Amino acid sequence: MAKKRLKLGTSREVKHAVNRIANMLLNGEIDSKTANAILYAANVILGAIRVDEQQQKLDELEQVIEEMKRK
Repeated sequence: MAKKRLKLGTSREVKHAVNRIANMLLNGEIDSKTANAILYAANVILGAIRVDEQQQKLDELEQVIEEMKRK
């Protein structure tokens, strides 16, 4: 049996994966326990993506503040 892979690197990919899992669940292609585990993992990954994005924004703001201080 071929391994299935979900792309979960961006919030858009997570959204697509959640939609795909929901459809698989509705169509009886996946059991609810497995769907729940995958959706939990997707939620954790989405949280990490959000933290990374917030950290990037903070870093950019700190850089702008430092540049303003030099002027």
